[in-house]
Amino acid sequence: MVRNIVIFGGSSHPQLTENICTHLGIPPARITLSKFSNGETRVEVGESVRNKDVYIIQSGGGMVNDHLMELLITVSACKTASAKRVTVVLPLFPYSRQSDLPYNKVGAPLSRMEKRTPSEGSGSFTFDSRPTTPHPGGPESQGFGPNGVGSLTKKLNGISVQRSEVNMNAPKRRDTLEQEAQEGTNGVHGDSAQHSKHDTSAPTSMAVQRGYKQWVAQAGTLVADLLTCAGTDHVITMDLHDPQYQGFFDIPVDNLYGRHLLKKYIQQNILPRQGGIDNCVIVSPDAGGAKRATSIADVLGMPFALIHKERRPTYSNDRQNATMLLVGAVANKTAILIDDLADTSNTITRAAKLLKKEGAHTVFALVTHGVLSGDAIERINASALDRVVVTNSVPQEEHVKLCPKLVVLEIGNVFAEAIRRVHHGESISVLFQFD
Repeated sequence: MVRNIVIFGGSSHPQLTENICTHLGIPPARITLSKFSNGETRVEVGESVRNKDVYIIQSGGGMVNDHLMELLITVSACKTASAKRVTVVLPLFPYSRQSDLPYNKVGAPLSRMEKRTPSEGSGSFTFDSRPTTPHPGGPESQGFGPNGVGSLTKKLNGISVQRSEVNMNAPKRRDTLEQEAQEGTNGVHGDSAQHSKHDTSAPTSMAVQRGYKQWVAQAGTLVADLLTCAGTDHVITMDLHDPQYQGFFDIPVDNLYGRHLLKKYIQQNILPRQGGIDNCVIVSPDAGGAKRATSIADVLGMPFALIHKERRPTYSNDRQNATMLLVGAVANKTAILIDDLADTSNTITRAAKLLKKEGAHTVFALVTHGVLSGDAIERINASALDRVVVTNSVPQEEHVKLCPKLVVLEIGNVFAEAIRRVHHGESISVLFQFD
């Protein structure tokens, strides 16, 4: 029994809240969560939180925006009610995957542009972070349309500047304003009048031109600022898709690992039934998860393989049609895919197809966060995957009914132990050491 602690559960994952409270031996606190007729979120705290340690459990799956707004209002309500400390428990951190957008060398995200007909030009990625400034003798900027502003490029290209002229025959500074006005009357005004007679094109459209990037907002910093401004004192999450999100906070953030759960499942359910370590291989479905997969492979003493994605799409919306190359030996072995998040399941299903093609007789996929949105369930059922193992960081009841290949691992005990240790001021580093 843990005393002087209050645990509120959001509407995103009530079952996980019940499991955590059961492990801690305390009942969940009373809270009213509803919506007004106009769609606004209503939160009413039903217990006193004055000078108490408050923990709010809310996951990032499902209706992410509603759950995030509900969490922020609950945090603010607890701080207003004089809570001693408010800790947010986010098994799946919302908006943590948007850093996956492709970047170029300068660091600007590449925009997705629609397909165009051959006459309009290809709709491929352009790897310039900013449109180049037109210069004498250089190519025309792609950002200028055919009408209006395009005449500026033609004028600039028509000017030839010789190095000798710049150095030896530099023009003299004009002495008086009268001379400048006279030159303007005779030259510039005449040219502009002549152009005004022939330039009858329509004004330039304000639509985004092809040479310019549509900058994509990164919401990780915003979510961190919102949680901090609402009054959050501490954040507990699991397997951040990108560890850099910890640096977005000015408050302590504990990023728990789900690897020990996956390692334990491999030891107890896969290795004994698949012929031991010699007949199994750990596989990372992409280069970004190589460190995550190799850590498990090193602890278990298993061989490791890597799938490399070579993205050279013709169009920007062909990102998923990348070439996948296998580095490692999987022939006549059981391949175990390790990943942190499965959303549309496109990566793991394509990886499973490649592994079966390379000779693997069984393919398992072990994922910490099984979001499984869109047509992910249908894709898994029709794929070469033999079994998909996920944790219940997001609700999995409906997914289990629709997918017979799905196995769910319980993580409530991990978060319950983290909450107990944080409440009593104990170290939680033991939860990071999964070996």
